[in-house]
Amino acid sequence: MPTTLPPSIFNDVVGPVMRGPSSSHSAASVRIGRLARDLCGGTPDEVLIEFDTEGSLATTHESQGSDIGLFAGLLGWDADDERLPRSAAALADAGVALEIRIATLHDPHPNTYRLTLRRGGVEHTLVALSTGGGMIEVVSIDSAKATLYGDYAVTVLDTRDDGRSTAAALEARGEFDAVTVTGARAASVIVCAQRFLTDAEIAALPMVTRARRLSPVLPVRSRRGLTVPFLHAGEMARHADPATRRLSDFALEYECARGGIAADEVFAQMRRILEVVRGGVRIGLAGTEYADRILPRQSHRFAAMLEQKQLLDGGILNRAILYVTALMEVKSSMGVFVAAPTAGSCGTFAGTCLAAAESIESDEETTLRAMLAGGLIGVFVATRSSFAAEVGGCQAETGAGAAMAAAALVELAGGNAAQALSASSHALQNVLGLVCDPVANRVEAPCLGRNIAGAANALACANIARAGYDHLIPLDEVLDAHREISENMARELRCTALGGLSVTPTSKAIELRLHGGGHSGGCGSGGCGSCR
Repeated sequence: MPTTLPPSIFNDVVGPVMRGPSSSHSAASVRIGRLARDLCGGTPDEVLIEFDTEGSLATTHESQGSDIGLFAGLLGWDADDERLPRSAAALADAGVALEIRIATLHDPHPNTYRLTLRRGGVEHTLVALSTGGGMIEVVSIDSAKATLYGDYAVTVLDTRDDGRSTAAALEARGEFDAVTVTGARAASVIVCAQRFLTDAEIAALPMVTRARRLSPVLPVRSRRGLTVPFLHAGEMARHADPATRRLSDFALEYECARGGIAADEVFAQMRRILEVVRGGVRIGLAGTEYADRILPRQSHRFAAMLEQKQLLDGGILNRAILYVTALMEVKSSMGVFVAAPTAGSCGTFAGTCLAAAESIESDEETTLRAMLAGGLIGVFVATRSSFAAEVGGCQAETGAGAAMAAAALVELAGGNAAQALSASSHALQNVLGLVCDPVANRVEAPCLGRNIAGAANALACANIARAGYDHLIPLDEVLDAHREISENMARELRCTALGGLSVTPTSKAIELRLHGGGHSGGCGSGGCGSCR
């Protein structure tokens, strides 16, 4: 479902920087695990993880990295920590008693994590959702309703009464962004702010019996009174004539308002992202090895034939194919990459944008602006629909990536915002209804081919938009159709590995071979408790 907070380019679209096969699984789960760790005050003694039989995670939590990410978060690690593939063994070494239970829970969201944690004899519960691209929402703490996204310093105060007097005392100070009471008698007061309450401040609240601090897990914080100039493409067009401005101008204005930061800091954050992308391409082309993956290294063959002019002339597209493949190979070897907008679609936008920028020798600012332009298209997707394949199939991931890349290419070519919106509309129209059916329950195939197809889609749509081809349907309406199709798409075709290519004889044979090797998960250890 669409996000309830204004999306950030760096929170929701171009990021996180991570390792693992899937941002919805292995990055979001790190964030959920870190919040759960904070809730119980450190590494738990015992953890029960429950996944709904009717959701996505019941069939994908091992192979797509939910387990390794969640274990890493419970240990306090980051999503790009080099130890991530060994998190299962590290959790066992820490003495944590772990149980993963699959049960019929009737959770409304397909990516629901239910955690029961014990530390020092005290039990805590946390229910959280992975909403796509590494984004999360905590919906329950200790069986009481909550709404947290990881974008605040959160102090949870347990009280010996209904919590109203504590909340009133804090609200009267006027310095905290949100103060909410949850639960009945012996309630909790959840304080969202730019900082944690100090020990002295907590001691001055007579009804408080215990305090816990949940650190923010997103790079861009929210704040009270946050406003953005627009949330949808149509609103942007009413804000200023898109035919007279670049899309990056709108993107810069938006992210400055969303993050409460200056333009220099927006460029600095995107420059850090660009360096990760460049590094990923270099590492991918140098060669990656990883035992626990389906596809071997392939980019070196394409690179050699491209160098020797043995491929059909594809111009920018051939370089884009090379870079997309290199980034996907880094992802599949547990290297560091940027989910943009997701891990499963990490090559389309980033690889195509970098390949085009290098091909036409764009300067760095122009390249950064192109990435911001694509990021703004991602904001529009996040606002009206979803990036999560578990929600909307591959139209959600590589479809969004192609739309973002198309806008970035228009920007690199010197086009205006109206042309960028047209290119994005064209690109997304071309993939409506595209299902997510991972081969052998892995985020490798047909993901690679669809990322490459997304690059071709983006390049074609950027060119036809620049040439004035009529996209007919405005981007907002295409996104509404995108959301409606997602809602009507069969569960078997939304990254559950229960339909499409996932259940072909060859896919099942590959899955059996991987199981026969002693491990079906994404942790690379071959010995984690959840995979035995």
